[in-house]
Amino acid sequence: MSERDTYVAELIRLDGCGDYVSGICGGCHAPALSHCLDCDDLQLYCHECTVSNHVRSPTHRIQEWTGEFFQDLGHPAGQRCILPRPAFNDEFILIDINGIHEVGLDFCGCETSNTHVRQLLRHGWFPSTSIDPRTAATFRLLRHFQILSFESKASAYEYYHSLVRLTDNTGLSKPKDRYNAFMRMVREWHHLKMLKRFGRGHEASGVEGTSQGECVVICLACPQPGINLPDGWEHATKDKQWLYATFVAIDANFRLKRRNMSTNEADPSLSKGWSYFVEEADYKSYLAEHLGEAQECKSTCSSHNAVNMADTKLSQGLAATGVGTIDCARHNMKRGNGVGDLQKGEKYINMDYLFFSTLRNNSLKILNVSYDIACQWHKHIWSHMESLPQSHHLNHVSKTIRFFVPKFHLPVHVAKCQSLFSFNFTRFIGRMDGEAQERGWSNINPVASSMKNMGPGCCRDTLDDHFGDWNWKKVVGLGASLLNKMKDALVERAEHQAAFDEFDAVISIEHRATWLSEMVIWEQNPNDMSVPNPLEMKAIAITQAGVQLRLAELEANELERGIDVLLHPEVSLSVLIVSGLDLEEEHIVQMRNSLCRKIETWGRVQILYMPAVLQGGRDDQHNAEDIIPLLPSWMKNKPCDQCLQNNEWELHYAQAYDALEELRQCLIHCSLLTFKCEWVRGQGANTQAQNALTRVHARRTACVKRYRSAWTALKALATLLKKRDWKGRLQELANDHIKPLVDLFGVGEGRRQVSWIWMMEGIDCNGDCDDDRVRIEWCKSRARALRWTEEVELLMEEMGRVIQFLHWDAQHWDERRSQLTVENPAHTEGLHAYAVQQAHIRRRLAAHFHALWAPYLMPTLGPGINTTHAELSLPDLTMPNAPLMDADGFCDNHT
Repeated sequence: MSERDTYVAELIRLDGCGDYVSGICGGCHAPALSHCLDCDDLQLYCHECTVSNHVRSPTHRIQEWTGEFFQDLGHPAGQRCILPRPAFNDEFILIDINGIHEVGLDFCGCETSNTHVRQLLRHGWFPSTSIDPRTAATFRLLRHFQILSFESKASAYEYYHSLVRLTDNTGLSKPKDRYNAFMRMVREWHHLKMLKRFGRGHEASGVEGTSQGECVVICLACPQPGINLPDGWEHATKDKQWLYATFVAIDANFRLKRRNMSTNEADPSLSKGWSYFVEEADYKSYLAEHLGEAQECKSTCSSHNAVNMADTKLSQGLAATGVGTIDCARHNMKRGNGVGDLQKGEKYINMDYLFFSTLRNNSLKILNVSYDIACQWHKHIWSHMESLPQSHHLNHVSKTIRFFVPKFHLPVHVAKCQSLFSFNFTRFIGRMDGEAQERGWSNINPVASSMKNMGPGCCRDTLDDHFGDWNWKKVVGLGASLLNKMKDALVERAEHQAAFDEFDAVISIEHRATWLSEMVIWEQNPNDMSVPNPLEMKAIAITQAGVQLRLAELEANELERGIDVLLHPEVSLSVLIVSGLDLEEEHIVQMRNSLCRKIETWGRVQILYMPAVLQGGRDDQHNAEDIIPLLPSWMKNKPCDQCLQNNEWELHYAQAYDALEELRQCLIHCSLLTFKCEWVRGQGANTQAQNALTRVHARRTACVKRYRSAWTALKALATLLKKRDWKGRLQELANDHIKPLVDLFGVGEGRRQVSWIWMMEGIDCNGDCDDDRVRIEWCKSRARALRWTEEVELLMEEMGRVIQFLHWDAQHWDERRSQLTVENPAHTEGLHAYAVQQAHIRRRLAAHFHALWAPYLMPTLGPGINTTHAELSLPDLTMPNAPLMDADGFCDNHT
């Protein structure tokens, strides 16, 4: 640990010419500009000698000195030391990309020689220890394993034993075991490369001056005050404030478990909260004070396991049951100091600490938070904050903070949450689903098997390294990802704007003004429950129970007026029909004799009210479940009391609505369970999921059968009662109509085509014109057009921010070229070369992105762009001067 500055300095020194500043070819003494990264001979060579030396090594990588930046290694080739000193115990193991080698190694023992560690590093060999090293790994091996582990998630164990087999595939002469040394070198290499990449070798304070969260690849497209935001952004108008918002997503991953092995004292992290994980000592100290406290409330929404089972997650034998993370919700990148271990379930105290830790020093005025249990978590977030250290407090009173539930998780929430916490219906949010963190788990989950048996420090360092690589790949992929999003958004914006314009044109002026006013007021006051939600049905839903009650009340009123048509002391006209419908739905698993007795009892009462049933004889079916109760709808050409027919009509009509409602619930559960079965792990869990899916499928089949039976009866009764235009929103139910509202394997709200069964929330309250349904669909159509329009504007802003950030970062590296003064000329040259190289990379990325995005960038961001692209402007679909914040000037609670 004490030698880290030495190691970083030597690594940076190698980015210059080092000891070969003369620029003379080692072969022919001609001017030399090239060297090889894969040869042990690090001498500079001219072009002719370089080609000659690599006739049989075509895969070696050649680099050329540009005059400012380069990479170099080692002791002058061919120069022998007159006082060689053998390695410790005269044995030395070198691990290279082609195997594990026992080599005879002598260190230089001259008075002017460097330490053994420096001699090895200058030769491109990384020592396993800083005292009497007996093992080393080549730089190319460490680079190769790091990239391989990022891409394939190969473990160090698998990689090392692949080298063992490359060395001896017979097992007769295995090399000496250096697996532990290899693990140590890999971990130290990754840590030192992180420090180097984030400029710690260029700082006078050195490694120990690193602050928490400093070694993080931050999101270039997100607003970073002082870096990629315009002057005066704090005073932007209300219709522009939303562009300067922080988007964060919260989630936990219980695949990333770690067994209770080793301790923080025996295996500390090489970082101290410098990267993605929070600082361990402070985190564990806070948890020690509060971990024993039970969460203050259970879920008042759906039964969320993340809430109800936060204290009951199986943790026997585990030091960590998983990890919690805070991500950039827009661009799927891990945030600094936003990752931490979980000790039980997804407890609030863990997630609260991570949330406020990553938002320290956040000066943006708007914060959008996505969490699958946001409807529960946000209720006590500010009271929880008071128990955190003062450094973690957030001035929420001065900010606009909105909470959302990710789109995949939202359908299982209650109806109230589905509008209050929806990305689809909230203004100034763009097009996003809040599920970015879920997609990121597919990249890191394969690491779970190898990290399960790691010590605490090694585990955190490994995940930090993988998260850093994930973020870097997201950064270099921003060019393609933002371009594809923009192309898609422009097409979708045009389509949904045209669809909304067409819809809006047929709406009356009075309705349009009323609905727009209601929607805007609701958007401005998302937390005010007294404000009517225009996305909810105002009409009373039709239910079978409601119709039964209404018919019973009508019969009671008739009795009060002296009208008594009862032919049975206990069974009225409506009770007879209700009992018949119940018999139709009786499940065949009931005892056959019991069902038969019920049918006989009902039949005796039926004869009193419907004597015509005797004309056709009694049903001689042998099985009770095959007997069909003959309701008025079956009495086609036989006399029947019209009052009975009307009662059956009312009840079947309500039964159809009830069946559709239950069918919708089945489709929601069936869709989620089907998705779960695709990804569930373990025989027990798989069996439970399959059994649950089978039960839901059976319920769905029964609902379909019940609706179709009601539909058939309604069609027959409509003829008998001479009803016209009776269907309303009811339709014949075809198989392709039976699909979920949110298809987990299909498109989402922004592109959906909804089956008619999902447009049945209320009754027709305005004759043939269903105001409720039209209003809701108009509001949703407007919301879709607005979200896509906002997305275009936000993408334009993000493209500009990325390029501004890259230019700022390049300038920052330029300043580092001469920031640190050292006496060693080779070290100075390495500092200069590495800084120039990093600045060069940033400028290349900026130029590449600018070329990709040129048609969409604002004209002030670069040369050659002098059009304003009016087609990308934001149309005004809101009322004038619509404020973003509530009446008090802020949104402290919660959506």
